[in-house]
Amino acid sequence: MCYKDEDERVWQEDPYEYIRMKFNLYDDYALPATAAQGLLCKTAHKRKEVLPQMMEFCLQILMDPSADPRRKDGALHCIGGLAELLMKKQMYREQMELMLQNYVFPLLNSPMGYLRARSCWVLHCFSPLRFHDELVLRNALELVRRDLVEDKEMPVKVEAAIALQAMISNQEQAKLYIQPYIRQVMQELLHVIKETENDDLINVIQKMICEYNQEMAAIAVDMTQNLAGIFTRVLQSDEYEENEDKTVMALGILSTIDTILTVMEDHKEITQQLEGICLQVIGLVLQKPIIGMAEFYEEILSLAFGLTCQTISPQMWQLLGVLYEVFQQDCFDYFTDMMPLLHNYITVDTDMLLANSKHLEVIYNMCKKVLSVDAGEDAECHAAKLLEVIILQCRGRGIDQCIPLFVEAVLERLIRGVKTSELRTMCLQVVIAALYYNPALLIQTLDNMHFPHNPQPITAHFINQWINDTEFFLGLHDRKMCIIGLSLLMELPSRPAALEQVAGHIIPSILLLFLGLKHLYESRLLNKPDLLARAGLQDQDQNEEIPSDEDEVNESQSLQQQPNMAAGQGANEEEDDDDYWDEDCIEGTPLEEYSTPLDYDNGEDEYQFFTAALLRIQNGDAAWYQCLTAPLSNEQKKQLQEIYSVSQQRRSTAAKGH
Repeated sequence: MCYKDEDERVWQEDPYEYIRMKFNLYDDYALPATAAQGLLCKTAHKRKEVLPQMMEFCLQILMDPSADPRRKDGALHCIGGLAELLMKKQMYREQMELMLQNYVFPLLNSPMGYLRARSCWVLHCFSPLRFHDELVLRNALELVRRDLVEDKEMPVKVEAAIALQAMISNQEQAKLYIQPYIRQVMQELLHVIKETENDDLINVIQKMICEYNQEMAAIAVDMTQNLAGIFTRVLQSDEYEENEDKTVMALGILSTIDTILTVMEDHKEITQQLEGICLQVIGLVLQKPIIGMAEFYEEILSLAFGLTCQTISPQMWQLLGVLYEVFQQDCFDYFTDMMPLLHNYITVDTDMLLANSKHLEVIYNMCKKVLSVDAGEDAECHAAKLLEVIILQCRGRGIDQCIPLFVEAVLERLIRGVKTSELRTMCLQVVIAALYYNPALLIQTLDNMHFPHNPQPITAHFINQWINDTEFFLGLHDRKMCIIGLSLLMELPSRPAALEQVAGHIIPSILLLFLGLKHLYESRLLNKPDLLARAGLQDQDQNEEIPSDEDEVNESQSLQQQPNMAAGQGANEEEDDDDYWDEDCIEGTPLEEYSTPLDYDNGEDEYQFFTAALLRIQNGDAAWYQCLTAPLSNEQKKQLQEIYSVSQQRRSTAAKGH
């Protein structure tokens, strides 16, 4: 475990190779020193006499002024390797601060570069140690900071950088002490990264950015410019395609730029300056004809997302066209990675989206292509969700010509057969959103669509499938959308024959959805009490037992008790992940993160929407109201009254809010 002649040769001849050798994870496991350290740690854990004997042996070497410096390196290597175990044992833990002060601090100024590097490494190992004397901690920080900023030996700088970051992360006072030096420290870190291309330091700088996010504003632009320059140099190096380490390095740089962008999201003027730098990086990846550039797509799409969360500049709108070209080449592999960015294009600047028809056309074409060929059901769910977001975001904004295209795209996908309830309900949800957008337009669209080799309109099949699948609408948004859609369906002025046939199932389906919403709201209240008023559950027993999966599925069956209306699909499918009541019902479905106007605080209230619709039917069409409510059991009628009560509470709460 001591410093060897071979180490010295590499250090002197090629210090960058020495750094690569010491920090390469895969090579490291093959080194005898690593094996020796592992053996020492295992024996110290297994045999209680090993630790005291080893510590006595190492301390004798460190206390001997005439000891060979290489033996001191080995002793420090042993102590650092045992740091985790030493800090767990009170007898040693109480002595470690003094040991560091007496035997490690002096070696941070050693004329031997390898001893300075090893001493930094030891401080890194003991960075979680609780220091009783703040002056000792400050002394350690100052010595390590100097080794980073002033040392001429690059391996020392690397170890100092890692040690400094570890101490800042583990010691609250360390963060405060280094704060005045943060610009200098960050500049030196960038210099070392540029010189060594060491990806461990990328992790260091990312953590430092997060620790000092308030101080980043003054240096964010310069740092990003430097990182972009390093990224460009890495990509354009002759050995890039043969050297996997360079790919890891490049990925780390992109991730670091993304971290800066995230930290600066509230500084609009800085973000505007960062946009130009980021676009250069994005353009380099998208336009560079190198095999393997695709592995950076996820990172650059994350960058683009960060640049479009507040506003979308003309340059970022131009990027949409470039992404479409990339999509046509690499198509489905990265569509889900594009999703957050595409969602921003729709929701952040809807006016510009609609001002240029090409924008909406590009997004539709991408969704249509994903739904048309075998892209995998996860990507297809995302494509359908995006179509739903467009419909809800642009409701009342004159996209009538798009509705038939969107509806046809998802229904054609349903006709081909779907394996999971997630995709099936997501496709249905697009059609439900179209119903919410314009009921008459949707019915006209459905009446004009037919199954292959079947002259009958698709309307009846859609209604039957929807009613049959209501128990598979999970999460808050999906249930709300389904309730609003069924409420609209009840009120259609010209009722399709299929609607008459399922009349007795509509309100039981809605009651089931409200039951799920009630449990979801109650569960979320445990973490978000502010939702209590919105849920309208102030007067209800918060200690009421939440039903299990089995309870609610049984209730689902008693509420609906309907036949499977879609050939080969429906409630009898055996799907492991289709339990009606599970954690997803509390946390929400993954696609719910893509918000719509329906999800905002001022969005449509599903309780008030449903009860208002049912009251209008009761007052305007008594016969139809009777068809809808006659099959209800006493328990279901009681649940319906509870929904009326919650609706009234919400209406009162909203009125007080105004």
